[in-house]
Amino acid sequence: MLVFLLVAGQTVHAEEKLNIAAAADLKFAIDEIVLLFRSAHPAAQIETTYGSSGQFSTQIRQGAPYDVFFSADIDYPRALKAEGYSASEVRTYGVGRIVLWGQSRNTGTMALQDLADPGIRKIAIANPLHAPYGKRAEQALRAAGVWERIKSRLVYGENIAQTAQYVRTGNAQFGIIALSLALSPELASHGSYALIPETLYQPLVQGYIITRRAADNPLAHEFALFMAGEEARAIMTHYGFALPSPAH
Repeated sequence: MLVFLLVAGQTVHAEEKLNIAAAADLKFAIDEIVLLFRSAHPAAQIETTYGSSGQFSTQIRQGAPYDVFFSADIDYPRALKAEGYSASEVRTYGVGRIVLWGQSRNTGTMALQDLADPGIRKIAIANPLHAPYGKRAEQALRAAGVWERIKSRLVYGENIAQTAQYVRTGNAQFGIIALSLALSPELASHGSYALIPETLYQPLVQGYIITRRAADNPLAHEFALFMAGEEARAIMTHYGFALPSPAH
């Protein structure tokens, strides 16, 4: 009986833990969504880690202890699903936008071609090798015809949050960042942004999965359902994400 009680206790304890891996563009949105979710699960231990979608994808393959994975590029969770690392279908949670953001001048009136100005010494983008927002930034700069002229002045963030921080701290004069970060309280009062035309880059369709390790974690499944609810969707809209239909 004692052994049974210990095992049962460990099971309940495990179900009250939730480890979320989320793309850095979701920092402010997911923080608010988790806060709402906690109100219905006050005993839950929820830990959220923000970073690069590509790096999270690699870590999950290597056994990282994440229960739910929110990727800025839906292709990463689709690949994990195909390889057997998912305990759910891949679900779309939004479509991201990229913007040109800066503090030193009225960025809202600028176009990407203005970055060719030799007076602009440093421009920040996320690393295109593993950050979806970095890939889209490169696509947009190439489509605008300025990539070759500015690539020697680029500085690369490991994820989109670090990219924004480079501009915020003055290590770059401008950055191509997520609209969701430009709208956040942390950045909105410190600069301005110009939306980059969506015709210049592939759509940033974003998706999430419950990972294989969380197949029997009810909290992971509840959070996934909560993400599709009206309260979470309202927060995502507030941060500039285009949303899939509720039935998607």
